Amino acid sequence: MPRRTDRNFPLRKRPFLVKFFTYFDFDRYPIKRIEGAKVNLIESIKNKAKVQGGSVVLPEGDDPRMHHAAQIIVKQGLAQVYLLGNLDAMKALAEKEGADLTGVHLIDPENADNRAEFAAEYEELRKHKGMTREKAFEAMGDPLFYGAMMVRKGIVDCSVAGAMNTTGDVLRAALRVIGVKKGSKTVSSCFLMVVPEFQGERDKVFVFGDCAVLPQPTAEQLADIAIASAETGRKCAGIDPAVAMLSFSTMGSADHPDTEKVREAVAIAKEKAPNLALDGELQLDAAIIPKVGQKKAPSSPVAGRANVLIFPDLDAGNIGYKLVQRFTGAEAVGPIIQGLAKPANDLSRGCSIEDIVNVTAISIVNSAE
Repeated sequence: MPRRTDRNFPLRKRPFLVKFFTYFDFDRYPIKRIEGAKVNLIESIKNKAKVQGGSVVLPEGDDPRMHHAAQIIVKQGLAQVYLLGNLDAMKALAEKEGADLTGVHLIDPENADNRAEFAAEYEELRKHKGMTREKAFEAMGDPLFYGAMMVRKGIVDCSVAGAMNTTGDVLRAALRVIGVKKGSKTVSSCFLMVVPEFQGERDKVFVFGDCAVLPQPTAEQLADIAIASAETGRKCAGIDPAVAMLSFSTMGSADHPDTEKVREAVAIAKEKAPNLALDGELQLDAAIIPKVGQKKAPSSPVAGRANVLIFPDLDAGNIGYKLVQRFTGAEAVGPIIQGLAKPANDLSRGCSIEDIVNVTAISIVNSAE
């Protein structure tokens, strides 16, 4: 592992990332401590889901992982589960896998009684894009689109997919059917980062956004990402969000189009969410280290205590969460898709059964109004 004093340390071009590692004690707090933090956060989210109650659609009924996850979700009381696919194929797969689907609702979109009803609504929704009834009916035979319509119509609270389909396919169905949240034009993502120790606090939770969706967000999109990430942190981790819009500059210390974009995003976010504790632009050390924040931004309401960190672009966000994850042993929970009118979360195609269960719990919690 490169030392902080190594001249070849690969973060020199991202100074706000370098500063995170400057203040983390790698020797005192080794990676092995993260398992407890992972369990604590996930179990907390699961407990919220159990109390809240809800339902999820799993559109990928052809995947054995979905069958085992559905069984666990029902048995743990996390949610009601609707599994989509060909009925005979799903029953055969469940028997082969030894998965008990008692209590799981099985639906075949191609033969569903409400497929025509769903198609009519989708045609109306997309007619400005040239959608026809025939094309809409065909789309509603696709489990991703049928599942998204179940979410849109309130039949279920959320959708979880991506074990077999690409992120593009999952988000395409969600955007076209569920749409974006009122007051926002932006779909983005965030990670809940559980750091083993930070400034004397064990299992410190940060929210990092956006780390998976928007390569070059505009100022308006950055503002939406900030507001959505704060809400995700409040709902899922129970934190009182203090949002820092990150940059290589603090409060005008550097003048550049990139810093100007962040300053504009701050103004937009404050107008949209005037009661949210948010400020910027801030360098990372000024955002999370009290002494530095007091020195560099003494009048800022979040400097030195930020727990929601908004990166200026996807390069910084994606690199940043992975560096913190690998260098500190932090648990990265996500990505959590945000900005949709109702939750539809994406999985990695290499996901585990546990991942599906955990993302379902997150989605249920995020479905709360």
